[in-house]
Amino acid sequence: MAGPRRDTRGIVDAPELFARVHFRRRAPAEPLRPYLEHYWLIDWDLAEQYTSHVVPHPSVNVVFQRYGERPGFGEVAGIGLGLFTQQLEGTGRVCGVQFRPGGFRPFAPDRPVSEWTGQRLPLADVFPVTAAEAPNAVLDPAEEDARVAALDAFLLALGPVADPQADLAMALVHRIRTDRTIRRVADFARAEGLSVRALQRLFAVYVGVSPKWCILRYRIHEALERATTEADLDWARLASELGYSDQAHLVRDFTATVGVPPTAYAR
Repeated sequence: MAGPRRDTRGIVDAPELFARVHFRRRAPAEPLRPYLEHYWLIDWDLAEQYTSHVVPHPSVNVVFQRYGERPGFGEVAGIGLGLFTQQLEGTGRVCGVQFRPGGFRPFAPDRPVSEWTGQRLPLADVFPVTAAEAPNAVLDPAEEDARVAALDAFLLALGPVADPQADLAMALVHRIRTDRTIRRVADFARAEGLSVRALQRLFAVYVGVSPKWCILRYRIHEALERATTEADLDWARLASELGYSDQAHLVRDFTATVGVPPTAYAR
């Protein structure tokens, strides 16, 4: 019996990536699950260079990386506004933490999440107390379970601070992600009993990007997923399903984000 289909939203040409690297996702410890989407682990041993592309989620990531024999290091990656491109060659290992949109601030409550957007910062710039030993603790173990346990230990040591506003932000982004009828920020704010300004402030502080940005980004994720998994996709129908006024607007957003028109990507 076939298992559930792997969620590839945001990964450009996911089948090619999975053919080149060992990619998997793991669940965090139970106390961390309200704040995290998952851990993502990648190992590779490549005979030739490969370039991966990802259309980022509205999520902050903490990423531990090692390339070849170079020392491992950790970064905090704010939400990427454009296509993220990474060249892989030789051998390497990455262990990443993808936070739920709105879930990072309880771990770093002193600054609005919008300050991290578009940035990649050394781990020590954000978590100076725990940063020194974390990269080796996460990257060194040969056993995958030990790497997951090290990620759990790193995050639990930070002691996420309970925050009802973070819970609200996470719930609102989840609704945007799962409800295709949400198309206009003003309508969404009204339905949630918030003013547009209050909704925008909440997203700036807790998510890092605007509600409109989230709506548009999840549309592109859906288009990428459908283009990867469906032959002879009807782009005009998909544009209507995603809430675009016409196919041209979907083509414009897709091309600006991914770098090629949707029909070229599908080919």
